[in-house]
Amino acid sequence: MDREKTIVRTSFIGIAANLVLAFFKAVIGFTSGSVAIITDAVNNLTDVLSSVITIIGAKYAGKKPDKEHPLGHGRAEYISAAVISVLVLYAGVTAFVESGKKILNPGDISYEYIQVGILIGAILVKVFLGFYFKKVGEKVNSDSLIDSGKDALSDVFVSAATVLAAFIYIFKGLSIEGYVGVLIGVIIIKAGFGMLKHTMDDIIGHRPDAELTRQIKESICEFDGVYGVYDLILHNYGPDKYMGSVHVEIDASKNADEIDTLSRRITHTVYAKYGVVIEAVGVYARDDIHPEVSEMRGKVSDIIFSHDMVLQMHGFRVDFENKLIMADIIIDFASPDREGLYKHIVEDIAESYPDFTPRIVLDIDASDL
Repeated sequence: MDREKTIVRTSFIGIAANLVLAFFKAVIGFTSGSVAIITDAVNNLTDVLSSVITIIGAKYAGKKPDKEHPLGHGRAEYISAAVISVLVLYAGVTAFVESGKKILNPGDISYEYIQVGILIGAILVKVFLGFYFKKVGEKVNSDSLIDSGKDALSDVFVSAATVLAAFIYIFKGLSIEGYVGVLIGVIIIKAGFGMLKHTMDDIIGHRPDAELTRQIKESICEFDGVYGVYDLILHNYGPDKYMGSVHVEIDASKNADEIDTLSRRITHTVYAKYGVVIEAVGVYARDDIHPEVSEMRGKVSDIIFSHDMVLQMHGFRVDFENKLIMADIIIDFASPDREGLYKHIVEDIAESYPDFTPRIVLDIDASDL
């Protein structure tokens, strides 16, 4: 609730500031005949709408889980951030088109020093809003606020360009405001595409933060009897809302009661430290009792890592009764032919152990190793 209130409060500050800026810029733009300043005013109105969408997204994302959405509504913030990105793109395209028309059909322009002074004041306001939005957005992990902050800072360049055009006209009598408007449009479009790409990555799903996964794995490895941590998968259900699963390698001699106790301790510790819900703890049983298993593990490992682009082998297991050699391997996504390399590795293991059937799983590198 505190996070939601912070986002809403910050957004209302943005709404108020941008409404004032839009009003003054519109007055200056129409009285001076400057399409660049009018475009800048429209851009401020777009920022107002962005803040409104941020508030709506934060309110919806803050709703409690229900039967239809048992994991909450946190991803709504990503949708609101995407909408803001599209609005920024629209503002950029509009600025580009209207300024292009101004180049083809220039009109009369007249500037007053007081108007230029107001525009300089608007730049200072935008600088404050940009850093304020980014600081609060990073503090509460809100992509919408962070994007609004980036947009505000890009607006600083937009407004600075309009002021520069005004000074050039005042002192040189040269009108470049149509060209400035085109430049403004390009800057806004570029910022919009960057924001949209970042938001789409959140919606599609991307690799979790490397520092977070490293810390989780290190915390789990601190438990006695855990030889390794693998297959950490984190699903994002909104900012700071993660659920996931993990495999741990433990001694094959542990019984069900010991495994259950360890699993519960792991899930409790990870949630207490990082707020991440580990919904399942899988187990890889490590056999260090039988010398032949250790020997086979070493030989299979040598075969696997003799191939370039292999990042990891884990979950090694030998089933003598059914004549199976089991392991998971991770091949770099940069490999030109992951499937082909995987098949080659399986064939090499089968050739070295003709009496066994290799059951090698091509795992994915879902978190930093």
